[in-house]
Amino acid sequence: MKKILLDIQYLPSVAYFTAIRQADEVWIEAQQNFVKQSYQNRCRILGANGVLNLSVPVNHRSRKIPIRELTIDYKQKWMNTHWRALQSAYGKSPFFDYYSDEVREIILSQCATLFELNSKLMTLCLKYLQIGTPVRFTEKFEKEVDGNVTDLRSVIHPKKAVSELQWFTAQPYHQIFGNNFAANLSILDLLFCEGPMAGSILEQSRA
Repeated sequence: MKKILLDIQYLPSVAYFTAIRQADEVWIEAQQNFVKQSYQNRCRILGANGVLNLSVPVNHRSRKIPIRELTIDYKQKWMNTHWRALQSAYGKSPFFDYYSDEVREIILSQCATLFELNSKLMTLCLKYLQIGTPVRFTEKFEKEVDGNVTDLRSVIHPKKAVSELQWFTAQPYHQIFGNNFAANLSILDLLFCEGPMAGSILEQSRA
């Protein structure tokens, strides 16, 4: 994939960053409306009781609201809930202490919009993964994109199976909990468990 277009997601999955690693140029959709029940405001981590979904509450009163304008609902105490869940899931993982401070700082920073929160977390994860692929944000919404762009908007979705991702083959790595490997969790699962080896595992995850 030379040039890809992705939607903005909250602590995106391993497949998301595998796509970025394979691309020469990455565009993030910044002009679309918020999509409910998508990974735009949720992620999946692995805890002692299995896969856990974390969701950022948003102020979504209308049917259509631009993703850049969508504000976070801080009346709900989600920040501490998310951080405690991450601590419980990964506090004993080999690289939690190495990465956790900056992740915690962003989550607790009370970003005004979901787009700001997601952008900061994505940038941080790209730094940890040592991915230098240029990432740009779209300036206008286009339902149909140019033929030389691989449109991956909404392709990585909670209701779609990992097997549908044509560029991605889940590469097992050591996880803290469970006997069966849980594929395509948030990139934090890979980073906390494998640290500097995360980039190599992304490379092995090419289809």
